[in-house]
Amino acid sequence: MIKSQGLTFEYTAYNENETSAQVLQGIDLSIETGDFVAILGHNGSGKSTLARHFNALLAPTEGTLWINGKDTKDPANLWDIRQSVGMLFQNPDNQIVASIVEEDIAFGPENLGIPSSEIRKRVDNALASVGMSEYAATSPHHLSGGQKQRIGIAGVLAMSPSCIVLDEPTAMLDPSGRQEVLDTVARLNRETGMTAILITHFMEEAAQANRIIVMEAGKIVMDDTPREIFSKVEAMQKLGLGVPQITALAHELKLQGLPILGTILTVNEFLQDPVIKGLII
Repeated sequence: MIKSQGLTFEYTAYNENETSAQVLQGIDLSIETGDFVAILGHNGSGKSTLARHFNALLAPTEGTLWINGKDTKDPANLWDIRQSVGMLFQNPDNQIVASIVEEDIAFGPENLGIPSSEIRKRVDNALASVGMSEYAATSPHHLSGGQKQRIGIAGVLAMSPSCIVLDEPTAMLDPSGRQEVLDTVARLNRETGMTAILITHFMEEAAQANRIIVMEAGKIVMDDTPREIFSKVEAMQKLGLGVPQITALAHELKLQGLPILGTILTVNEFLQDPVIKGLII
């Protein structure tokens, strides 16, 4: 689905007193169709800049990025790439363009010149996919933050992409809204095979992906399963990142001598560990 070789990007300085900043440095990356990938990194690590390359909002300064085999630096490929990869950003209000939910979702397909009958089907299917069919005739401004982001996801789905990139989509939401959005993305990935790429600061969200990429200073420094990544508690802390709270608790208990098995990622795993079950009983 996505492949890069030597991907380097630098923001050009237009003020003579400023210097150009290299944000991505020689990224080699491959993401398969149907993957659910979380990208982690502290502010300034380059993760959002990388995300903006995935649907050609940015083009490499050096190196190459291919989406479904199409080079993102070739202007002739932009139309196909941006139909293949949909993006969702932090603030749901910034992505709402209509006063009625179903009209907002129809906006993208209309701009693609899709026939009205097909747009109607896409809107209905997209709303059903995110569990928001009953809000079709509602004003988006009456919805919660989590519901607005689900509408944003529906707007992306109506474009029929094969991949969705979510750039910190839950950063402005409360815990309930964050869970709504994450559940929706995980279900779409699981049930439809849509490739999902999640940029996040929340370790509990990243733990639900099947692969985690960790970035530091514009480079990929870790790339593995959540269980392997979060087993490296000290290494993550050195990078200015954490691990899920329950993982951190289990790690501290291990340091205190409790023989907890493996790396714990969820509360249920914690409660099912034989040592913890024995303590509770």
